[in-house]
Amino acid sequence: MANSNEFPIQAVRQQFPALNRTYKGKPVIYFDGPGGSQVVRSSIDSIAQYMMNGGANLHGQFITSKETEAVIAEAKKAIADLFGASVDEVAFGANMTTLTFALSRALSRTWKKGDEIVVTEIDHRANVDPWLAIAEDLGLVVRWLRVDPEGLTLDLSDLNSIITEKTRLVAVGLASNGVGTINQVEQISRRARAMGALVYVDAVHATPHFSIQRDELGADLLLCSAYKFFGPHVGIAVIRSDIFEGIKPYKLQPAPEYIPDKLETGTQNHEGIAGIMPAIDFIAGFGQGATRAERLISGFSRIEEYENRLAEKIRTEMGTMTKIKLYQAKSAVRKTPTIAFEVEGISPVEVCRYMAEEHGIFVADGHFYATTLGDLTGVNPRGGWVRVGLAPYNSDEEVDLFLEALREITSRTKSC
Repeated sequence: MANSNEFPIQAVRQQFPALNRTYKGKPVIYFDGPGGSQVVRSSIDSIAQYMMNGGANLHGQFITSKETEAVIAEAKKAIADLFGASVDEVAFGANMTTLTFALSRALSRTWKKGDEIVVTEIDHRANVDPWLAIAEDLGLVVRWLRVDPEGLTLDLSDLNSIITEKTRLVAVGLASNGVGTINQVEQISRRARAMGALVYVDAVHATPHFSIQRDELGADLLLCSAYKFFGPHVGIAVIRSDIFEGIKPYKLQPAPEYIPDKLETGTQNHEGIAGIMPAIDFIAGFGQGATRAERLISGFSRIEEYENRLAEKIRTEMGTMTKIKLYQAKSAVRKTPTIAFEVEGISPVEVCRYMAEEHGIFVADGHFYATTLGDLTGVNPRGGWVRVGLAPYNSDEEVDLFLEALREITSRTKSC
């Protein structure tokens, strides 16, 4: 894939078996990527191969156990390359939410009443509620980074008064899973570092769309999930080793005390972990370079350019439709290829049902757990947004079919 300047969409699509599905006689169009991408064939094959060869738990003196340990090591090396981290800084868990609850409990063991934490109004609740729960338990002060409900960006004008020497942790999403805004995490992390606070970054929505270098971002703890970037349901935590060493997770007494294993409570999803490296190698296959890390950076550049072109096509056309209200930041603000909108007079659930049943186009409706943002924009009482999310396996032809279907639904005088 890396040898041509033109985006190899047909070659990409051939690698995703789910794209062969039809629904009511029409090829399915998957525009629900923010809720979970389709899985690349190499990842599926690796999962199946692991299970067919005989799985095992760790630390055994037999081949299937040693093979499992090798699979885990390979996956952690791939993730380290993905984020510019070290292998011993990568830990697995059930999902980002479960890992965040575990880490919020572990990190807060040294915090005391009156200490402060910072969360944001734009985030998925997975990076809000674990911290609010700890704040309630310990008597912490919660400060909020507010969102501009019109501009759909975080208001950082009071950053210096919100993050102070009392701040213990700042939790912020790299990109909004609701409206696609890419947040200014670097600016936030600089202030947090200056005040001695930890920076906890939810990169679940951002990871499939552009290159993330953890240290350039200024993240101390970075979380994501492989099922958002063409792989299986496995949660991933990437934690700076100097921070990781000091964390004391709640764990069983005989479990390891060393990093990264001490965070990995219970037996992990070994077959899922087997599918992670192929998913990352799929992304690297778009790029060039002597190392996988280099290929990932250049590969993401191609993916980002392609996805953004498709997203801009959708945004431009939707901007001409009188019954459409778009929820997006200004054009100068970086965004993922995620488009949130409402159709006048038709509920989000009706729009999505119509798209699926009449056109085989799968788009999602709701607040997507970005409930605070949904409240501030006023969409929650009306059923949230309709959300279109693009992936590198989506095509121009699919975009055209979606726009045609949207014109059709907006031209109807009655709701579906």
